[in-house]
Amino acid sequence: MEELLKKDFYFELPEELIAQDPLEDRSASRLMVLNRKTGAVEHKVFSDILDYLNAGDCLVLNNTKVIPARLMGVKAETGAAIEVLLLKRRENDVWETLVRPGKKARVGAVISFGDGTLTGEVIDIADDGNRLIKFSYEGIFEEVLDRLGEMPLPPYITHKLTDKNRYQTVYAKYEGSAAAPTAGLHFTKELLKKVEDKGVRIAYVTLHVGLGTFRPVKEDNLLNHHMHSEYYEVTDESAQIINSTKEAGGSVICVGTTSCRTVESAADEAGKVRAGSGNTEIFIYPGYKFKVLDKLITNFHLPESTLIMLVSALAGRENVLNAYKTAVEEKYRFFSFGDAMFIS
Repeated sequence: MEELLKKDFYFELPEELIAQDPLEDRSASRLMVLNRKTGAVEHKVFSDILDYLNAGDCLVLNNTKVIPARLMGVKAETGAAIEVLLLKRRENDVWETLVRPGKKARVGAVISFGDGTLTGEVIDIADDGNRLIKFSYEGIFEEVLDRLGEMPLPPYITHKLTDKNRYQTVYAKYEGSAAAPTAGLHFTKELLKKVEDKGVRIAYVTLHVGLGTFRPVKEDNLLNHHMHSEYYEVTDESAQIINSTKEAGGSVICVGTTSCRTVESAADEAGKVRAGSGNTEIFIYPGYKFKVLDKLITNFHLPESTLIMLVSALAGRENVLNAYKTAVEEKYRFFSFGDAMFIS
């Protein structure tokens, strides 16, 4: 296989095109429609997505829920400010976390949040420098977190989010993500009802998005890049909806790269989706043969990111880079709160 280089996925992105705030109306974002066979693009509004979905198709949505995982605290002994980002629950009240500044968080350090409503003790340091923290509190952890925590917005968003729900899809259900599956942010309940009224079936899957999704690719040769691990779950009902759609000749349309990675991870060699749960490290880049996905709804991604590589695996690198060049010229809004692309 020829070498795949990170620099092959670079494009110039003016900083002012990075969307800092969500639009008032979720479905009013712009929608670029990319034909992956011809490379042709059309400019639409997101609510026009209905025109591209047909009776008998299946829309796959990731129903993970973002937890307000960013906690601002102080070191109990010194009062020094410390920021803690919850990454993964290890067991009951022990979490794997990212702590800034890390050097202040030695084993045994106690951090206080919300004037002591919540306290955490650093009990271990993982290989990658992440801290294991054991939390103590009164009542229910999720409720305490909801009061004290902030949404862990990606590093490129500098504005403060006034409404926590805007970094949450309208169908978010199972808590566990450190980042939103952002392609789904464009759907309203009304739009989803119209989708179903049109005879399109909806299959919900769960993939808890980790912060690794923002981790830059450091290797020049992509084949040396190690993908982060994320937990996913596919129910019997959803597997059955997806498989019967394929058998009947309908299209499986994934909303977001996370839904795509989930169904591709859960599929066997014959392309049948198996119900179950597990951790996936699937890395999709050009040359990958899709087993389940036919079409994709996604946002506009960072240069040289694993996400633009996934999109290029589906639509071809040249088509994608040409479409992105057009998006920059037409001043589309990029990333989490940005506009959408439909790859047909």
